[in-house]
Amino acid sequence: MIDIETSDIYEKEELHRPPGSWLQPLVLLAPSGIWLLLLLVLPSLIIFELSLVADIRPGDVVNPDGFKNYIRIFDPLYLQVIVRSLFLAFGTTIICLILGFPVAYWIAVVAPKRWRNLLLLGFVLPLWTSSLLRSYAWITILRPSGLLNSLLSYFGLPTLELLNTSPAVLIGMSYSLLPYMVLILYASLEKLDQRLLEAAADLGANPVEAFFQVTVPQIFPGIAAGSMLVFITGLGDFIDPELLGGASSMTAARLVYNQFLGATQNWGFGSALSMTLILIVSVAIAFLIKFGEAIPKR
Repeated sequence: MIDIETSDIYEKEELHRPPGSWLQPLVLLAPSGIWLLLLLVLPSLIIFELSLVADIRPGDVVNPDGFKNYIRIFDPLYLQVIVRSLFLAFGTTIICLILGFPVAYWIAVVAPKRWRNLLLLGFVLPLWTSSLLRSYAWITILRPSGLLNSLLSYFGLPTLELLNTSPAVLIGMSYSLLPYMVLILYASLEKLDQRLLEAAADLGANPVEAFFQVTVPQIFPGIAAGSMLVFITGLGDFIDPELLGGASSMTAARLVYNQFLGATQNWGFGSALSMTLILIVSVAIAFLIKFGEAIPKR
């Protein structure tokens, strides 16, 4: 009986809906849709077309002739660059998650409510400065005669050669992306149901068990979203690897830059690398959409 009455209500709403009402969502979505079409879809299609042309340079006629550029990516030299990029992005994600979770938990759960907004503001304050300036600041800290080695020498400890190495890139990328992880984790931890933790303690769960069986399932969407954001941003980071990594830390983003604006000027291969990065990011986003809202079973 209830289902029949509900269907009658829906039919009446359909009958009384004014003509042309289906255009309203299209009008609302039109600005962002046009923006994405002009600045994302069309440029991606142009890049894909260029990726099908071997050894194309500025001014050459675009005449797609196959997937030679994509086959070239499987050269061990370029595969090593892509693997290094994935390693740096994944390592940055793990570091940001390990460092960001305690900070986000302390701000969202432990700190007094009246101080939370101010603490968040102070933590994201470095984002107000240019990423280029932040990278140069790390150069000042990590260079052989920089602040870090000066402190180590003062305490009689051996100095470190960090600049122009992969660890320096991880430090710079983690510093740049840590605020994003903290903000997303804070948004999830702020909604944490403390009553479930109290119930778990009453049932005999120790803090470690309560964390993995109660806290993590509740904030898993935030962990997934923050990790994907940091991973995707780290995969396309150009400034930190360029300034802190040197020639030994070539990444996919730097390789794409060299193909378009460097001495080689091979736009076809650079476009193929760009499309490969887009594919990797698309797969990461697909995993986020599929598993980001799922709560793991206990």
